[in-house]
Amino acid sequence: MSEGTTVRDEGPDPSEPLHPQPPTPLPEPEKKRSRTSELTRRWLTAAVLVPMVVYVIALGGIPYLAVVTIFIVLGQREFYGLIEDKGAHPLVGLGLVAGAALPLVAYVGNAYHATLLMTASLLVLMLAQLRKAQITEALASISGTFFGVFYVGWLLSHAIGLRFFTSAALSMYPPEDLLFVELSPDSGIFFMLYTLTAVVWCDAGAYFAGRAYGRRKLAPNISPGKTVEGALGGVLAGTAGALVTKLLFDTFWPELSAALPWGPTLLFGVAISLVAIMGDLVESLLKRDAAVKDAGALLPGMGGILDRIDSPLLAIPVMYYMLLGYLFLRI
Repeated sequence: MSEGTTVRDEGPDPSEPLHPQPPTPLPEPEKKRSRTSELTRRWLTAAVLVPMVVYVIALGGIPYLAVVTIFIVLGQREFYGLIEDKGAHPLVGLGLVAGAALPLVAYVGNAYHATLLMTASLLVLMLAQLRKAQITEALASISGTFFGVFYVGWLLSHAIGLRFFTSAALSMYPPEDLLFVELSPDSGIFFMLYTLTAVVWCDAGAYFAGRAYGRRKLAPNISPGKTVEGALGGVLAGTAGALVTKLLFDTFWPELSAALPWGPTLLFGVAISLVAIMGDLVESLLKRDAAVKDAGALLPGMGGILDRIDSPLLAIPVMYYMLLGYLFLRI
């Protein structure tokens, strides 16, 4: 071969047998892998969070008050983050102080004192806004800040009244009127676990039923992933969780669950499950408006605190007022 001659690759020799390579395996879809990973993180977080919450509910007292207050402050701060993502500037410091004070007032006082605090909070927020140099966003600042106090602080402060429901009932009715209801000093342990179990089972039932059978969208403009079939599965699972909780307490701690017969147990379970779905949709609406996926990232696989308490925010007050209505009818 002369110098400068270029050797060209003529390809495989036709006389040699071909040995085709095995096909390259297709990569696992990223969406499926991320969904599995997210579900794993969610279960791991729940494995840590659920025992802690159950223990604190059973313990009661100052530790319970402290945990409720921490959840309020963290959830409220995430809510104000959503408002800030919209370009508004809420009065974060004053809002957080008012939100943290609500469970404390509910613990040392009663619902009436908490209502007075809500009124005082609104007055203070309006006065604080008058001192700000920027007045063009006064409406958004006052309303957004106060809604955070109400939505997170006021609603979740009902966890104090529900856990210590016997004390709340005694502040409204004389002790002799409550003898027929069979309330024990620790009946609130059952009421709180009953409510949270219904909410958690509803959330799990909606997730798995939606993945398996979901066809019709429940609220496509708010949360495209939620379906009518998933909601129905959530209601069934949540009601089942409420009934299982009643069965366990009737078996092992009957004095705590005696105040709630099986009929109201079933009806309240359905109502709590429906409200839990509504609470989830409300928070989805707020996140959709703020154009964010999660309100925070504190809980692996679950997002933020607000993402975890969105359903209890409505379910706990509804349970509390249903019990008050039940007491009124019984007495």
